[in-house]
Amino acid sequence: MLLWWIGNAVLLVVILPVVVRLLQGVVQPAAEIKQTADQLAATGPVLVNKLDPVPQLATTQQLVHQTTAGLARYGAALDRIL
Repeated sequence: MLLWWIGNAVLLVVILPVVVRLLQGVVQPAAEIKQTADQLAATGPVLVNKLDPVPQLATTQQLVHQTTAGLARYGAALDRIL
């Protein structure tokens, strides 16, 4: 019976604080991850609204190519004139 009491005392004094410390090492990063996820969830819809003009980038790119081609023709004409 005395060995049971010694075993229980060792469990409470040595093992339990180690387990608590290890749990703190897991719970604290998990809480930080949750905070970061909450921040992302709050700013996500705002970022999605900023992506609405993205399909128009293809049109803009086509217009840039057309303008560049026109400028190249203009430059070639100037070379012929001069």
